[in-house]
Amino acid sequence: MAGETNALDILLAPDDWELGHPSLVVLHGDEPFLVLHVLELLRKRLCPDEADRDWAWREFTGDEELDPRDVLDEAATIPMFATATRAAVVRQADTFVTAARDRLEAIAGADRGRRGLVILEVKTFPSTTRLAKAVAAKGLAIGTSLPPRADLAGWVRKWATLRYGIKLAAPTAQRLLERLGGSLGQIDQALARLAAATDPAAKSATIPPEAIDDFAGSPQERTAWGMIDAAAGGDTRRAIAELADLIESGENPIGIAAQIASVLRRLSTAARLLALPAGAGRPAGVEQALREAGVAAWPKALIQAKESLQQLGPRRARRLPVWLLELDRALKGEASRGLRARLALERLFCMMTRGGDPAGRGQPPASRPTGARP
Repeated sequence: MAGETNALDILLAPDDWELGHPSLVVLHGDEPFLVLHVLELLRKRLCPDEADRDWAWREFTGDEELDPRDVLDEAATIPMFATATRAAVVRQADTFVTAARDRLEAIAGADRGRRGLVILEVKTFPSTTRLAKAVAAKGLAIGTSLPPRADLAGWVRKWATLRYGIKLAAPTAQRLLERLGGSLGQIDQALARLAAATDPAAKSATIPPEAIDDFAGSPQERTAWGMIDAAAGGDTRRAIAELADLIESGENPIGIAAQIASVLRRLSTAARLLALPAGAGRPAGVEQALREAGVAAWPKALIQAKESLQQLGPRRARRLPVWLLELDRALKGEASRGLRARLALERLFCMMTRGGDPAGRGQPPASRPTGARP
């Protein structure tokens, strides 16, 4: 089967996907979840009988010193009696591709016959190379990165039904993505926990967004989201306490700041939209502004974001990007670790609280990390 497709499409309709008869298959991209599941699907197609997989499916690691002949000979061996197709799989194969490019080009352009095939997992696969053109003509290339414009929320809803037999409301899938970003592995784990906790008799019902908070992410990640909600809502004492728990558990302050920024930028965008002149694109109301800024369109998320925006006030909300930039510089400079890092984050929380920065100048109030000496 010539050409290229994306793993997202394959995994949603595996029974409709035809592998064809390629000599060389290339999985190229950076999403481990997609690589893992496409390899699992290929192994089932090529070796339907599990008893054959020990000898017919051989994996190599490309970051080791591999002799290309060992890989190619493995794929070229013709089984005498079994029905399985031999597959030589090279994981992390970017270096291997460079070393064996000429031989791979010859394999990609040849008919497979009764021989096995070679499967390569690489991070990059430029379409302008001779190897890529040979694979496009007679082989098979599968993208294992997330396409820039992919409808991930729609994909997550379909995957939840296909894999776990549960139905997610559209805002529920958006909530998962908001909490976990584009990490399909973490999303899949959250769906597995959600399915295990759902009463089998209720699996036909649509799962609301509120159910996600108990299953999305590790306990540390859930603490981080609670900390952000508290800080945006003006509950500085709770936010600082949860920040201390996160840092003491080993969380990186830069990672914490990144989670904070993902939420606060939406609030700042909504505030800037509401500050536009009438007739210049200003939304009709706060909820519309929040939706245009990327806040999940379900009641609890909108209510919480609206309360946070009101607590911040328009001036401080618009200054959030400046404060986040100052925080980023501090965490990558003089406040990169220890109590200084905690102090930088605590200062942000204090400035976000009503009265913490009344002039809107971005000057942090006097503060020191919890437990630090004066």
